[in-house]
Amino acid sequence: MSMDKSFDAATAEARIAAEWDRTDAFKAGANASRDETFTVMIPPPNVTGSLHIGHALNNTLQDILVRWHRMRGFDTLWQPGQDHAGIATQMVVERQMAERQEPNRRDIGRDAFVEKIWAWKQESGDTIINQLKRLGASCDWSRNAFTMSGAPGAPAGEEGNFHDAVIRVFVDLYNKGIIYRGKRLVNWDPHFETAISDLEVENRETPGQMWHFKYPLAGGATYTYTETDEDGTVLFEEERDYIAIATTRPETMLGDGAVAVHPSDKRYAPIVGQLCEIPVGPKEHRRLIPIITDEYPDPDFGSGAVKITGAHDFNDYGVAVRNGIPLYALMDSKGAMRSDGQSYADSADIASRAAGGEDVGDVSTVNLVPDELRGLDRFEARKRVVDQITTDGLAVMTQPSDPRLGKAARPPEPEDGGEARMDDLVPLVEAKPIMQPFGDRSGVVIEPMLTDQWFVDTQKIVGPALDAVRDGRTQILPEQHKKVYFNWLENIEPWTISRQLWWGHQIPVWCDDDGNQYCAPTEAEAQAQAPGKTLTRDPDVLDTWFSSGLWPIGTLGWPEDTAELRKYFPTSTLITGFDIIFFWVARMMMMQLEVVGDVPFRTVYVHGLVRDEKGAKMSKSKGNVIDPLTLIDEYGADALRFTLTSMAAMGRDPKLGPKHVEANRNFVTKIWNATRFAEMNGARGGGARPEPSHTVNRWIIGEVARIRMATDEALDTYRFNDAATGLYAFVWGKVCDWYVEFAKPLFDGEHANETRATMGWVLDQCFTLLHPIMPFVTEELWALTGERPKMLVHGDWPTYGENLIDADADRQMNWVIGLIESIRSARAQMGVPAGAKLDLIVTEADEAARAALTANAPLVERLARTNTPQDGTAGRGTIAVAAPGASFALPIGDVIDAGAETQRLTKSAGKTEKDAEGLRKRLANPKFAENAEPEVIEETRDKLAALDDDLARIRAALKQLETL
Repeated sequence: MSMDKSFDAATAEARIAAEWDRTDAFKAGANASRDETFTVMIPPPNVTGSLHIGHALNNTLQDILVRWHRMRGFDTLWQPGQDHAGIATQMVVERQMAERQEPNRRDIGRDAFVEKIWAWKQESGDTIINQLKRLGASCDWSRNAFTMSGAPGAPAGEEGNFHDAVIRVFVDLYNKGIIYRGKRLVNWDPHFETAISDLEVENRETPGQMWHFKYPLAGGATYTYTETDEDGTVLFEEERDYIAIATTRPETMLGDGAVAVHPSDKRYAPIVGQLCEIPVGPKEHRRLIPIITDEYPDPDFGSGAVKITGAHDFNDYGVAVRNGIPLYALMDSKGAMRSDGQSYADSADIASRAAGGEDVGDVSTVNLVPDELRGLDRFEARKRVVDQITTDGLAVMTQPSDPRLGKAARPPEPEDGGEARMDDLVPLVEAKPIMQPFGDRSGVVIEPMLTDQWFVDTQKIVGPALDAVRDGRTQILPEQHKKVYFNWLENIEPWTISRQLWWGHQIPVWCDDDGNQYCAPTEAEAQAQAPGKTLTRDPDVLDTWFSSGLWPIGTLGWPEDTAELRKYFPTSTLITGFDIIFFWVARMMMMQLEVVGDVPFRTVYVHGLVRDEKGAKMSKSKGNVIDPLTLIDEYGADALRFTLTSMAAMGRDPKLGPKHVEANRNFVTKIWNATRFAEMNGARGGGARPEPSHTVNRWIIGEVARIRMATDEALDTYRFNDAATGLYAFVWGKVCDWYVEFAKPLFDGEHANETRATMGWVLDQCFTLLHPIMPFVTEELWALTGERPKMLVHGDWPTYGENLIDADADRQMNWVIGLIESIRSARAQMGVPAGAKLDLIVTEADEAARAALTANAPLVERLARTNTPQDGTAGRGTIAVAAPGASFALPIGDVIDAGAETQRLTKSAGKTEKDAEGLRKRLANPKFAENAEPEVIEETRDKLAALDDDLARIRAALKQLETL
């Protein structure tokens, strides 16, 4: 079959993917010839998702390992699937309903809404699967799993037992006392009205304000407030009848339970244990709260005193729990100030009794929001609280010239046009950036909320997950990510697993009218536990991380004792991003060890974050997001895959730009053109490995053996970038450049047949070794260049090694390559015209060098543009070139302008030296060493080393020019 002039990626990729699909090329166990298994579980993308650049990197690396093992005969399974993505999917469908002007979910009810989601899923839920196929992902698509398969109401085609696995685990953990219901502080999304995980919270730096307020001491008490330096010298002293606090959320002051100071803070020692007054609310019911000590406040930050609102701040919650401070909830599920519960007067009375040390029991019905603020949005309530405190004269005041003041706090310009009085005090409101939590889906500010939720008591299941990594049953690479894993698990909090949504696995707990709980897989089984009682099911659903935490066993058929579970579990390797080590990886470890008593995977490889070409994190707001599908459309999937792989250095973030992908499309073209050259010269693949006699052919076979061993070693140790860059250097450099050039004269002589056989075999090996990284073009070339018993996806991975390396041929050809490169470099450095043929004078050569030169003189003459080598001496107008065991002279005095070249190189040396000096100063700067990322420092060192090498070559060339 004649080859086209170029590779049409768009046409070929679709055709090849369809053929892989038609022949079930990726089916579990395909091409297996050994008993060993290799299993990879895809990190399930959200069913609402589309392919982004992080997916492209993650799935390319998985695919490389899977294809490599499949070609080596492993019984391979790459398990695909999707996560039902509770919030994201519910949001998509609700938005779609609104766009169609349909009744909202509350109008149509839960069952009808869930039915709509299933309909959407069947219509639009396969988007990312089709995009992964475009990338070349070789998953067993016949086994595509879904974390809601088998759930009640699932339509035909969504059968499975994943739902059964999730419910069974919940019931089992509930019965063991590991799952419980309780009231704790959680991240609350007021838009979706549900608890969300930390992963769904996006912390953003936003312009903020910090208000400073006075909490008057009870009964008009006073104390001497003193500030001293480290030596105890008094810097400031005054009599105060208040304690000052600073807050970015004044509306939460209504729920304060205490003011805390550090035990070592001597400024407040006289008033610890006393009561102070919250400076907001109806004056006749102003509440008193105690001043306590706790390790949490930082004496050096602000006033050193912190208001404790345990129901609305995670740090405050810890202080309140430690010190027995009541938790007063202020807001409803929409983020508005509560309008339910007891009257303000009754609530304030209860809170006052609690402040006096009385045990007032459950305070969930206590509503400390004043009547005039009830029902207001939290941000509107904030404005009113600030206004009231300021009006009452309880704001900390400062000079208008205070640099901390925000613009809004400065006094307005006088209406009469006169000067503002700079001695008039204004409320102290600091303008400062603050980190604020937003819902990643809703975009609204997240509210810490005290709610009743279902929790996993992680302390009871965390131990085995820690031990498994410590004793090496599961290895985490790079090693640095073990710290993240251990740090999170060693300080783990109870895991909130309930969500106030309708899409998801509904909690399998029913309650009777008295609040008694009955946990069972089905309603019938729950009813059997409560004969004669009316039961109501908990409306909440499970966090998607709970169901995806069972991904390894749930997709293999557990709780049934399936053949797949026995064969493919534990899985071999998990490839994932660093951002879900604790959210997903750690939870899978805990849950698999608790449920089936074994680790879910043997190795976890953590890749970096794909950044833009300048190293910046990609974001829509910056406009630097790269769409992998756009890159595939323009350059082909192979070019994108190879680019990502070559950048996937362990522990580093890849920096990607379109120009990098374009460069690797050129690599695809280079391989294609080399193969066309071989075809035009009668070299085809499919044959057995030849045993040639010519040095060139023996040499290239040895080079093939070298790259095979290097590729296996790199992939075995997850050095994906080394595998890619090694293959690039071999295929482009050794094969497409050197071997093709060396082979050209051999096609017309006595070694023509062996050269055709050798070139065909060498290209076959190139296709095979490149296939895991560049599957499409290699599959196409495999089909075009020989009669094959099977597709390359099932090709046999080579096992040859050092036995194919011919030491004599290796030494001779590398000597020749070194000489040619030295001559080319010297010509370029000295500005010798490309077309000029130079004499090659042999001034010195030992026996081995002379033999290599004699055997390969025609190659040197053609590729280095020289005349036939002749013995002689280095006269005037020549420059020296060296090779192992030999010295040469190149007469260039008559073909260049020595003066002009000296001037050019001198200028180049100056610029190079200046650039190098700049990098040297940067590396010597302590601030650069402290603040720069390690990879940036290393990159700077590499640039400096390259510049120093360039400078050394330029100076050597200038020295040679002096002799001319």
